Amino acid sequence: MGTPAGFAYHDEQGTVTITHHGRPAGTLRGAAAARFLAAVARGDDQQLLMARVTGNYKHGNERRAREHPRNRGR
Repeated sequence: MGTPAGFAYHDEQGTVTITHHGRPAGTLRGAAAARFLAAVARGDDQQLLMARVTGNYKHGNERRAREHPRNRGR
């Protein structure tokens, strides 16, 4: 738990489509797609990379938000 999973990507003519559990999560074109593919080629963790690109990852503030007064009792 805590590690991203369920992401996949498809590269088609310079456009990278990222899916999460089969549903579209993001599309990269141009320089962003090139950076993504270069990172994948370097051997970076693909799941973490796709989670970061799509914005679907923990930001580190979840515990602080849970302890905020307006969220207490939930």
